[in-house]
Amino acid sequence: MNAALNIKKRKNARKYFNRRKRTLIVTVIAVIFLLSIVVGRFLLDEGRIATNLTIRNAPPSFDHLFGTDWLGRDMFTRTIMGLSLSMGVGLIGAIGSASIALILGMAAATMGKMVDRMISWLIDLFLSVPHLVTLILIAFTLGGGFKGIVIGIALTHWPSLARVIRAEVMQIRSAEFVQVSQKMGKSRWFIAVQHIFPHLIPQVLVGFLLLFPHAILHEAAVTFLGLGLSPHEPAIGIILSESMKYLSSGMWWLAFFPGLCLLIVVRTFDTIGENLRMLIDPTRAHD
Repeated sequence: MNAALNIKKRKNARKYFNRRKRTLIVTVIAVIFLLSIVVGRFLLDEGRIATNLTIRNAPPSFDHLFGTDWLGRDMFTRTIMGLSLSMGVGLIGAIGSASIALILGMAAATMGKMVDRMISWLIDLFLSVPHLVTLILIAFTLGGGFKGIVIGIALTHWPSLARVIRAEVMQIRSAEFVQVSQKMGKSRWFIAVQHIFPHLIPQVLVGFLLLFPHAILHEAAVTFLGLGLSPHEPAIGIILSESMKYLSSGMWWLAFFPGLCLLIVVRTFDTIGENLRMLIDPTRAHD
């Protein structure tokens, strides 16, 4: 009986480590893929996105993998540059949003019931309105452009993460080592920095990575509507917006490849976030 139980435990442990190894491999491949897009943006020849009317409206080929547009610009080069730009905007916006979530989440759980009620009301208010609607209003108010879209992303994507951080802080605050520090007369700032914040780093990191794909997708959507990045930038939203008027002419590649690449990048970020959550959270590691 004990021997059979030990064999079963060894099989489960082997299965767990194999699953963990596969998760790590998938995560590393996903990170390498995203880094290759960022690095590729600097390796590509910018001359390929210059106007060249002799090769305009060319379908996909070995010379132009994603074809060319109505001005003869290489769509593969434009797509990679657009993805890199969107990732940069998403990075800045997600960092700002995660920082807001961390500050408000910790404040709600450590600064008394009044502050907690105010921040909880603010979280509910932002969650009651779709991100994209609020983002459009903020970007429009700020005049669009890089500044408008980054500030809009930072101010609209924090509520869900702030709620998670608040719940985590409430749980840590009741831990024995925190209670001992309070009885020793340690200040709230000391407890927050020395005891609470280190335990929040995994949650903030995973939350940041899960914010990233939403930030990129919403940036592309707002830019597509004409309220985001400048039309002179090779952003994915601009590429998709410009291609709409040519789809009826049979130039399907102008929207298909950039849109597909955007979905792949968003899904890749989502996969990295989910895998990292699984690796960090021991309760999900056996799922």
